[in-house]
Amino acid sequence: MDMARNDKIPKERTLDSSLALLSEGYLFIPNRCKKFQSNIFQTRLLGGQKVICISGEEAARIFYDREKFKRKGAAPKRIQESLFGKNGVQTLDGKEHQHRKRMFMSLMTPERLKILIKLTVEQWELAARKWENTKEIVLFDEAREIMCRVACLWAGVPLKEKEVTQRATDLSDMIDAFGAVGPRYWKGRQARNRSDKWIGDIIRQVRSDKMDAPVDTALYTMAWYRDLDGKLLNLQIATVELLNIVRPIVAIARYITFGALALHDYPETRKKLQDHSQHYGQLFVQEVRRFYPFGPFLGARVRQDFIWEDCHFTKGTMVLLDIYGINHSPDLWEDPDNFLPERFNDWKGSPFDFVPQGGGDYIKGHRCAGEWITIEVMKTSLAFLTQKLAYDVPKQDLSISMVRMPAIPKSRFVMRGIKVK
Repeated sequence: MDMARNDKIPKERTLDSSLALLSEGYLFIPNRCKKFQSNIFQTRLLGGQKVICISGEEAARIFYDREKFKRKGAAPKRIQESLFGKNGVQTLDGKEHQHRKRMFMSLMTPERLKILIKLTVEQWELAARKWENTKEIVLFDEAREIMCRVACLWAGVPLKEKEVTQRATDLSDMIDAFGAVGPRYWKGRQARNRSDKWIGDIIRQVRSDKMDAPVDTALYTMAWYRDLDGKLLNLQIATVELLNIVRPIVAIARYITFGALALHDYPETRKKLQDHSQHYGQLFVQEVRRFYPFGPFLGARVRQDFIWEDCHFTKGTMVLLDIYGINHSPDLWEDPDNFLPERFNDWKGSPFDFVPQGGGDYIKGHRCAGEWITIEVMKTSLAFLTQKLAYDVPKQDLSISMVRMPAIPKSRFVMRGIKVK
């Protein structure tokens, strides 16, 4: 059935809303859901292509139904060429996706997570000693270098000290290109090309026995993983997937910066974190992930015709799930625009109402395999900031533009007078 016959779906009467998306950013879908008083509407994006936007817990549940939606063909080419890479796990479906996802989940063992936490603490300590002799630092810039070091050490990727700034910048620029056009996007594309060459050369050396890779690392796993036909992943795919481990760890620098901002804006939370409460640390990290803008939406294509909410979804239709809107929905969260970590004491753990890094199932679905890493690294990093450091926050522009995707405080959080406790 033609999607145009979805008479019950509110429709934007526009030839293309791409410019509106760029000018409204994270609020593009929530604004229209509010305008139409509906959690579903139709618009046109990506050169006039019909797109259905959906929001809410039930929308997320439908979105992650593998019989109704597929990821193949959903990620725009420009996103693959800067952020995800071509033919990465995010673009797969069915058995191929599950097989590739198992490769990632095999790295998320308790033992490997303990090593990751240890490396995170060590790198914060090394950096903090240098900061004591510096007038001021920009936390976001420092955090992405720390995360780059942590990611490479944990993944088994060799990283020379003289390369750290360039590699961290490149990985960050790839992330920064997601919602960009013009120079910021092309900067991300160039960063992608350099990163592909860097990681590809390393995997090539491992496969030719010119470099050793510890057996329990991501480098070893990606270099020697075999596809469903029993063949080694081709070099391009192995490169993409190893970057899909390293790059998201660098992306945690954004969440850490948001966490520092929350400690500054809500000083009552600092004392609670300083009390060494693991439980409160978990609540705080989850609220940072819910409250601050990270991923705006996710896309998929309809696998086969179906009806939901009395509306027809036609095979091949692009559908966007409103990530930011779900995390701020007053239907799901009491007082959603206030920062309240304690709200997670009552959270039931639904995989569809709290979706900062996607929803659904880890193994069979497309929920981010690195979510556990994000949570543990954030808890460790923010505990270090509160328990091990004393610092001043000078006057600066800490505003967050909801138009810029991905978002970051404008000043990137400047710190002065740093002392290690």
